[in-house]
Amino acid sequence: MRATRTFMARNRAGASFLTRLARDIRGNTIAIAAAAMVPLAGLIGGGVDMSRLYLTKTRLQQACDAGALAGRKAMGSGSWTTTGTGNSQSRADELFAANFKTNAYGTGTLSSNYTESAGTVTGTATVAVPMTIMRVFGMTQRSLTVTCTAKMEIPNTDVMFVLDNTGSMNCAPGSNCYASSPQTGAKITGLKSAVKCFYEALVKVNTPEVCGSDPTATSYTGTAQIRIGFVPYSVNVNLGKLLPNDFLANSRDFQTRVANTTPVHTWTVGAESALGSWSGWTPSSTPSSYNASNDFAGFATPGSDQTINGHTYLRKRTDKTTSSGCTGLNNLANSGSTLNAIEDVGGTITATLSSSSTPTWRSTAPGPDTDQTLTYSGTDPRTVYGLRYTWKSSACYLEIGTAITGYSRTNGTATSTKPITWTDYEKWVSWTYKQAPLDVSGLKAGGSSWNGSIQIPTGWATSPSYNVSGSKTPTNFTIVANQTATWGGCIEERMPTFQNSDYNPSDEWSPIPSTAKDMDIDLMPDPSDPTTQWGPVLPDAVWGRYTGSGWGASNSYDPVTTTDDLDHNITTTCPAQAKKLQTWYTSSGFVTYVNSLVATGNTYHDIGMMWGARFISPTGIFASENAATPTGGAIQRHIIFMTDGDTNTAVDNYSSQGIPWWDRRQTTYAPSGGNTDDILDARLDALCTAIKNKNITLWVVSYGGGTSSATETRLSNCASPGKYFSAASTATLIANFKQIASEIAELRLTS
Repeated sequence: MRATRTFMARNRAGASFLTRLARDIRGNTIAIAAAAMVPLAGLIGGGVDMSRLYLTKTRLQQACDAGALAGRKAMGSGSWTTTGTGNSQSRADELFAANFKTNAYGTGTLSSNYTESAGTVTGTATVAVPMTIMRVFGMTQRSLTVTCTAKMEIPNTDVMFVLDNTGSMNCAPGSNCYASSPQTGAKITGLKSAVKCFYEALVKVNTPEVCGSDPTATSYTGTAQIRIGFVPYSVNVNLGKLLPNDFLANSRDFQTRVANTTPVHTWTVGAESALGSWSGWTPSSTPSSYNASNDFAGFATPGSDQTINGHTYLRKRTDKTTSSGCTGLNNLANSGSTLNAIEDVGGTITATLSSSSTPTWRSTAPGPDTDQTLTYSGTDPRTVYGLRYTWKSSACYLEIGTAITGYSRTNGTATSTKPITWTDYEKWVSWTYKQAPLDVSGLKAGGSSWNGSIQIPTGWATSPSYNVSGSKTPTNFTIVANQTATWGGCIEERMPTFQNSDYNPSDEWSPIPSTAKDMDIDLMPDPSDPTTQWGPVLPDAVWGRYTGSGWGASNSYDPVTTTDDLDHNITTTCPAQAKKLQTWYTSSGFVTYVNSLVATGNTYHDIGMMWGARFISPTGIFASENAATPTGGAIQRHIIFMTDGDTNTAVDNYSSQGIPWWDRRQTTYAPSGGNTDDILDARLDALCTAIKNKNITLWVVSYGGGTSSATETRLSNCASPGKYFSAASTATLIANFKQIASEIAELRLTS
């Protein structure tokens, strides 16, 4: 009780003090300030700790993102890995740790985790953040969690492969050879594998090739447009049949041969006219031996008057009424007064052709014969009749007898004519081997369709048998005939180009001369201007002319006229047909095409690079297809140029520039192989610069370890920065191509 009162008393005392204090306005600022310290501490502490939380979460998110990106990049075109050097899990963890140190910003327990599904890397990071001032209010720590996602997203992409398909690609990496067919471990085989693995890595569609971490999809279902094209090259490129007809000229100059001929006048005859009159019979009249009635037999009176040889003889002479008067009519001279007349009647004349004139063609008067004259000899069997009058039955009657022995007239002559038709033919005399135009318009089948061959007048044949002027004996002669010139699709470049004259082309192609239309990537062909058009490569129509034979033969720049059928004296190859940019939704067509590549021929880098650029340029001959996607989307463009060796030319190679030793389109002099090598190297340098200036990423891969140091330097300089690879082995080439595919795909954070 006492205690209670004491407490209450004290409580009253305290209350009294507080009451007085509350009512006392003297010096209460300190008290108010002291009372405000508690909420003020909460406000300040909350701000400080919230700032720490914001900063920590921002850095944690950045670290999570960095780890996800690093892990996805380490995956490349493969799968998520947790073991091995540089595995994707460790790369993600390393980049996370590098961006968010343990205990950073006074944080506590830290954890991160990355997983992968369908090519997407997802990360989660959690960290404990101890509170500072807010601890006073019972908040000891907060836990922060962030998530991040990274995946490869392919933009609209065009990829043009420019692939060395020369003979050395038939050899294994590291070997220096030229083979006509693939050897064991051939580079061409490795290249095919690498291209298929590139397709798998970029398009994410499986092929029969075992590339490692192969995708399972059988068709492309992405939203981005991905197009891939090919320009295989060796001495030339095969793409003429992919172009519209208007892109090729109707006529081109070729190192060909032209026939020298002389006219041959041949004749034929028409229908024969009727025979003219006969003349020259032997005997010319009836022999005198027919002069008495005893030369005739079978006298009988006819049943009517008789007209013989135009003479009419009455059957009965009523004007003679006596026997003497009747027989007195038989007063034929030299007949012994026994006949009135004799009549010599001709039979059917047998006509035999005895001769004919020889038609002759004359360029001067009287001109060529217009008719052929045919002369016949005849035999005319004759029947001689003896006529007399005889008195019988008291009347004067005619009697006719037939000569006991007949005769024939011979040696009669008569002529007929046949009209002559003259036809001229050209008889082949010799060939002149020289540059001459050939009509190649027959290759055009309309639109973008093409024929595979044309007929050209570079052959000869034996004519049918003809009658020639001055002779009636049919004869044959040699005539000019058409030959089939087959076109495989390789092309000759536009003319003219720039000609080197000082044997040093290194300073001539920067910038590209305006006169070099063959080096203009975007120039559109104009059908009215053949210098802007291309031409077909026709090996069947081309000869590298020479004089002499065997070891004594030597090339001739001047025309050569000879009756010899010269060897073509050139070498040429035409690689597999190129492929324009297209979307390969499934792998079957892609694999079939890649497997069709064949290695053969020498190495002309510039023609491959040029047409790779033309096929992909957004402002050139295929601008309507390349400028944007069908929906107007932007396109990223890449050329992947792969070679296994140095430029390697020959002056008898029939290339896109004709035959260098004879055509001399690139030089003013007779070039050597070394000269043309230097020219092509300089042209390649210029093309690389031009392509990069068009905002096309240029990837360059040297394969097989067979290139010289100078070529390696050239190829490295050719590539866009950081886009050069050197693959000594097939395994490295495959890895390089997969890496290129990975880099072409864009790495993006999606959340």
